[in-house]
Amino acid sequence: MTEKSIVTLRGEAELARRAGALFEGVRREFLCTAGEPETWSAAAPRALSPGLVVRKLYGPGVFRDPRGQELLKRLGEAGAEIRISPAPPAHEAIVVDRRLAVLAAPRSAAGEPRVYSVVQEPDVVAGVRALFETAWETSTDLATYRRTPFPRLDDAERDVLRALAAGHTDEAASRRLGVSLRTYRRRVAALMASLGARSRFQAGLRAHEILGRHSDA
Repeated sequence: MTEKSIVTLRGEAELARRAGALFEGVRREFLCTAGEPETWSAAAPRALSPGLVVRKLYGPGVFRDPRGQELLKRLGEAGAEIRISPAPPAHEAIVVDRRLAVLAAPRSAAGEPRVYSVVQEPDVVAGVRALFETAWETSTDLATYRRTPFPRLDDAERDVLRALAAGHTDEAASRRLGVSLRTYRRRVAALMASLGARSRFQAGLRAHEILGRHSDA
């Protein structure tokens, strides 16, 4: 790494090669927010040393990926604090010892290497950490999240749930399910009420969450 306050890196390999030593040198605090398990696979302390606080914040999508389940198990056994946010995190970032932040750019639709910005400007690092703290306080710890009951759903409701999770239009979903458009919309409205969702977007997120946590849904 250079002395520049902001360094742009391309791809996880370059992130690990150029910033790996900074992650390995973490002493007090390692904060991480991610939407999916593989986002920071090359950026994490190898071991949780005594006195090191590791807090990981994930979106509900982590439950849809078998690697996510294994990751949560491994982190929990190592002593990391884990919380689940009600929706996918708006930003994926890491903050190390209040001195370094790494921001992940959105993934490229063309499959190009992901871009990471390594920031050491104190004011920017403090801002990223403050955003993390806000998201952390509004999220649920993993054990409580797993105990939260879901409403019992019948087969028709589960079909609607899958259609919402897949993002089908009402017209396409009603055709796939073999019901009228009016019937489908009535079932969506009833399911949204059951899930406590105030919008189709929230219902879709909740659908992903339920299907991810209950693979037999």
